[in-house]
Amino acid sequence: MSSSTALEVSRLSKEYVIGEQRGGYSTMRDAVAHTFATVVRGDRRPRPRRTRIWALDDVSFELERGEALGVIGHNGAGKTTILKILSRITAPTKGEVRVKGHVGSLLEVGTGFHPELTGRDNVYLNGAILGMHRREIKRKFDEIVSFAEIEQFIDTPVKRYSSGMYVRLAFAVAAHLEPDILIVDEVLAVGDAAFQRKCLGKMGDASYEGRTVLFVSHNMGAVRALTRRAIWLDHGRLKADGETTTVVSDYLTSTEAGEGATVADLRDDSVRRGVHKPMTRKVRFESAALLGPTGDAVVRLPERVPLRVEVTFRVVEAIRFLELYLRVKTLDGRWLFSSFSGQRETAIEAGTYRTVCEFPDNPLAPGSFAIELIARGIENHDLVPNAVRFEVDAVAEGDIRYAVNQLGLIRLDSAWSEIQRADSARELVDDAIT
Repeated sequence: MSSSTALEVSRLSKEYVIGEQRGGYSTMRDAVAHTFATVVRGDRRPRPRRTRIWALDDVSFELERGEALGVIGHNGAGKTTILKILSRITAPTKGEVRVKGHVGSLLEVGTGFHPELTGRDNVYLNGAILGMHRREIKRKFDEIVSFAEIEQFIDTPVKRYSSGMYVRLAFAVAAHLEPDILIVDEVLAVGDAAFQRKCLGKMGDASYEGRTVLFVSHNMGAVRALTRRAIWLDHGRLKADGETTTVVSDYLTSTEAGEGATVADLRDDSVRRGVHKPMTRKVRFESAALLGPTGDAVVRLPERVPLRVEVTFRVVEAIRFLELYLRVKTLDGRWLFSSFSGQRETAIEAGTYRTVCEFPDNPLAPGSFAIELIARGIENHDLVPNAVRFEVDAVAEGDIRYAVNQLGLIRLDSAWSEIQRADSARELVDDAIT
């Protein structure tokens, strides 16, 4: 373990036994009765069946001091288990963890809050539970209350708080810890949108101040914003470890249905996961495809090539008018740009229709994206949030050495003027004025 390493996880494994029951203390009488039932009466009841699962299986990684690491994966992948081991809440079955410095954990916001106590009392109580000294809590008290935005109610019992006020105060206490290693597990989904942005800023400050951060979340946007490196856990095993943008993109790609299909069959309801079915069946999308330069359906498109999407929909019975929307977004749901077909107010007869939406100036940088389709009318509507998933590939651009490494989701043409000395430029301006 080098001097710059804050955390080292070596071949970490954790086994759980499902169905195992632990009884209380048994007496001599219980033992004699059990022996009599088994031997004399032949009462051999089968023991409950037990299943062994590995919540973590041979996971290894290192974290440098001041580094922020995102931990992602599906529910049950082992994310919380690894954080509980690092926080010393549970012990590993196998493996070793080496830690340099004090560890602070934000595993569950509000743990230790007592409903009968006031907000002021709970700040001191919760701070003590989280490992803060009384002097430290007193020094940070005003800052904590100001961050939670509940100054007016600080001396009110928390049982009278709204749920938003409760979690804001709880997070404010936890966020003002100053450990060497900060472990954060799904605690940023608190309060309204403005407070969530404030929470993200606070977590970002911890990283900028040189603290080591482990951040677990299903919010891929937050993971991208707070970390430069991420690990992907899948059924207890380490599936990927690398740059956050790449790992998150690979993870989101793996969760999409119909991976590798060039033409998405939108008649299959599995493609519409998590979406309410249309109230009417007058209009329904049937298929969608991304068209390549030759007009064939593709799943990968070179950058700078026009973005063309072919959509097929069926009109079950005549409708009065129809509006079509197409939105291009990231796989974690961030909208990038969209197109609107305009209102078609003439009657549309029953039948199958085809249309193509084209963006001639495709601004997408290399990465993974999705297309959302919406059809709206007076008595009809349909929505497919991930109708098409596709990749944009980088293309060499002459001698522009670092073009493929530009940050951002959108790539726009730009131009720089000639670099001149500031005093020379000023002389030119003065000459022009005179």
